[in-house]
Amino acid sequence: MEIRRRLIQIALAAMVVPAAWLAMAPAAQAQAFQRFTPLLIDLPGWQGDKPDGVAMEIPGSSMITATREYQRGDARLNAQVLIGAQAQGAAAAAATGIKVETSEARMSTTTIDGLPVTRTYTFKDKAGAVMVVLGPSAVFMFTFNGVAEDEGLKLARQFNWKAMQAAIAK
Repeated sequence: MEIRRRLIQIALAAMVVPAAWLAMAPAAQAQAFQRFTPLLIDLPGWQGDKPDGVAMEIPGSSMITATREYQRGDARLNAQVLIGAQAQGAAAAAATGIKVETSEARMSTTTIDGLPVTRTYTFKDKAGAVMVVLGPSAVFMFTFNGVAEDEGLKLARQFNWKAMQAAIAK
């Protein structure tokens, strides 16, 4: 049970964006996330919400996130590009090359298309995450609920990870 909880914490760590940050984002920086929203594509067979995001800078730290949610019946997806300290921590965790498998869940790191990819999946909930390290402080996080593990990876691979990586430098 402790391993399952830790797997979920790692997967969710890169997704948490306090609502207070949204209110604090200066209007001039609010556009920074928009370079990523075109990369949060429509997925065939899924109803996607409008992409959204936030850019925030506070002394000593900055963060950019662009996100889009999808649904198909009871199944849910969330695609997110995250740049900043939270992404840096998630990328560092992926660098460990972790591989864990229990009767409840699994977590593994591999390389796909030249990028480090960490996958988590809980069997009972049919929920998981695919985290792609785009840079030292940038990740693409794709979470899914009510979707089989292989389908989750297949959906995540429909996004252009290399284009996301290229957009970071802009």
